[in-house]
Amino acid sequence: MHSADGTKPPSPRDPNPSDDRRRFREVLGNFPTSVVAITAGGPGERPEGMIVGSFTSVSLDPPLVAFLADRSSSTFPRIRAAGRYCVNALAADQEAVCRSMAARGADRFAGLDWQPSPLGNPVLDGVVAWVDCVIEDVLEIGDHYLAVGRVHDLRVQSAKTPLLFFRGGYGDYFSPTAMVLDRLVGW
Repeated sequence: MHSADGTKPPSPRDPNPSDDRRRFREVLGNFPTSVVAITAGGPGERPEGMIVGSFTSVSLDPPLVAFLADRSSSTFPRIRAAGRYCVNALAADQEAVCRSMAARGADRFAGLDWQPSPLGNPVLDGVVAWVDCVIEDVLEIGDHYLAVGRVHDLRVQSAKTPLLFFRGGYGDYFSPTAMVLDRLVGW
């Protein structure tokens, strides 16, 4: 394989797996990700929930979205079995909700208020937006599952800024002033 100028790219170095894993996380930690709660179940069913930082849109026609779930997750198989899920975009002031939904072995919905989505999935109170989906496909990719959902319904719930994960921490790294300035300057 050659680059556009005809030169051969450098050979990849002989990787040390433990160094590569640490470096991989360190470098990719510099890419901020939104924090979403994936929920399933609802009235008459035990609600299920998990936190992911890998939600993305996939297609406009048909409307598809996706998230990644670790293959070791004990929650994802129950969400998958439900055949549907709701993506809740957490707001910057919902770090406590995030930590509650990420806790192992606890009732993740204890103390949380929610309403059923059109498909019956929990929509958490106070979120920025939500997307209600039917599972279209699940693919095994590396140490994760890629869960693709066909969008059934979606709504913006509030004008709050989203909760972000960046360099190992949670926060709200985009101020409304900076966003307005970005639009004016064209960045």
